[in-house]
Amino acid sequence: MIHDGFEAFAAALPPNRAIICLDYGTKTIGLAMSDPRRKVASPVKTIKRKKFTKDVLEILTFCREREISGVLLGLPLNMDGSEGPRCQSTRAFARNLSEMTEMAIGYWDERLSTVAAERALLESDRSRGKRAAVIDNVAASFILQGALDRLSFMETSR
Repeated sequence: MIHDGFEAFAAALPPNRAIICLDYGTKTIGLAMSDPRRKVASPVKTIKRKKFTKDVLEILTFCREREISGVLLGLPLNMDGSEGPRCQSTRAFARNLSEMTEMAIGYWDERLSTVAAERALLESDRSRGKRAAVIDNVAASFILQGALDRLSFMETSR
C-alpha cells in the first residue's frame, strides 16, 4: 500500500524490521537499507534498469531475503517543492510496485541528496569512475538516513 504522508508510512511499518530506500533514476536504481532498529542507513547496490518486471523482481527478492518491511522512494521534487516529470515517473513506479507487494511504500523528499552524496564521495577521494558506480546507492542512503532521523525524532516525541 502506498502512503503519501510519511507519518502514515511510519505507522504501517512493523517494528524491528529493516526498510529499504530506492533512488529511482532513468538508467539506474540506487538501493540502500536500514538496520532492523532503523537507526543507520547503508548503501547496498545499484541496479541497472532493464525492464520493470525484472527490476522489481530483483528488488522484491532482495526484500524477501532480508525480511524488509517497507520501501521508501526518494521523491525528486523541484527546488520550489513542485512536482515535475521525474516525480510522476517515481509515483508511477510506486503504483506498479504496489500491485506486486503488500509492503508499505512511502516517499521522502530527495532534493539535494545526489549533491550531498557527490560531496561525500569527493571528500573520500574516490575517482570519477568509482563515484559514478556508487553515486545512486550512496544517494539512496542519504535519502534513507534523513527518513530514519525523522522516524527517530517521531519516536522520541511521543
